[in-house]
Amino acid sequence: MTGQQTNGINTTQQQNNKLAIIGLGYVGLPLAVEFGKKRPTIGFDINANRIAELKNGQDHTLEVAPDELQQASHLTYTDQLDELRDANVFIVTVPTPIDAHKRPDLTPLIKASENLGKIIKRGDIVIYESTVYPGATEEECIPVIERISGLTYNQDFYAGYSPERINPGDKEHRVTTIKKVTSGSTPEVADFVDNLYQTIITAGTHKAESIQVAEAAKVIENTQRDLNIALMNELAIIFNRMGIDTEAVLRAAGTKWNFLPFRPGLVGGHCIGVDPYYLTHKAQSLGYQPEVILAGRRINDGMGAYVVSQLVKAMVKKRIQVEGAKVLVMGLAFKENCPDLRNTRVADILDELNEYHIQADVYDPWVSAEEAQREYEVTPVPEPAANHYDAIILAVDHQQFREMGALAMRKFGKLNHVFYDLKSVFSANESDLRL
Repeated sequence: MTGQQTNGINTTQQQNNKLAIIGLGYVGLPLAVEFGKKRPTIGFDINANRIAELKNGQDHTLEVAPDELQQASHLTYTDQLDELRDANVFIVTVPTPIDAHKRPDLTPLIKASENLGKIIKRGDIVIYESTVYPGATEEECIPVIERISGLTYNQDFYAGYSPERINPGDKEHRVTTIKKVTSGSTPEVADFVDNLYQTIITAGTHKAESIQVAEAAKVIENTQRDLNIALMNELAIIFNRMGIDTEAVLRAAGTKWNFLPFRPGLVGGHCIGVDPYYLTHKAQSLGYQPEVILAGRRINDGMGAYVVSQLVKAMVKKRIQVEGAKVLVMGLAFKENCPDLRNTRVADILDELNEYHIQADVYDPWVSAEEAQREYEVTPVPEPAANHYDAIILAVDHQQFREMGALAMRKFGKLNHVFYDLKSVFSANESDLRL
């Protein structure tokens, strides 16, 4: 690195460091753009189509507008690993999903570490942002870099961890306005990493005591949210059996100043529905069975089946033939006003409807039809037909759906149909069912 050296790393003249962002998805691209406004930054992704799209000034995730991409005058894009050799700070923002058995899948992280091992130099720093279980950075990733590069950790190269806190589709809480947790493998590296992020994070930073503390802080953020939503889902199941409107209960309880405003619903996406399994995996490897966290996961993972069971009961009460019925599912993205399909639990609803031999159409103006087909073998309809469906499920609270209104939405249904307002978007008397 350029500038003054301390223990083999640069501690001054950070403006001269050349950054490389590994992975240009929902997390990596906004980060690359912010750094690219201030310093030489290379955005790297193995997806050549993604690189071509960004070079053309477009972002299909809609996280970064075309004018913002233009503002990043120091940012270049590549899918060629060799073009990263001039960088001396590498930030890894690849996804960390779970596999079919709900076990952490570190494959993208390991492959990124293997690539870094081919190009890293003495004095370089690798900063991981991907969500992992405590210890993964130094136990899983760093040994891969050491093995391939032949360099020694904390002697020839160094590491930091600064967990991502991106909220897809949120135009208010952006990468620069969310406080950033930072850490480093030595005190000097911790200072370096913290100072680096301070150049773009207007909300400030919090320097954690160690990489493991930073890793743990990230994974419990979403575990806490997961458990709170699981509680709301369980309460909704109880109140439904009692014939009490859950939304009305939550509004009443919410009048107390310290009542937390969580709501029941499907829990998908790349964070809340995934991160707890990273923590439970680590706990189980240490011989501890995490009861509360896994109980919350079971409740949330079972909500798709619960929604369909409620729908079927309502259809039977209205004497609607269940087998062969046509249902419109409004929304496929994992959350509102966002095209992100990763780990969407709407897929659970579709699978369950299929178990009842119910024909389901999906309508979602936000998502890519090609991606929906590739990931879930679902082809969204371009526009729902009027007077066509035996039931309608409002699964995602997109702004377009809100503006459409319940009355217009119900026109997609036959004269006798069930309208399930899963998100409690409309008032209780405008729907037949609410979660």
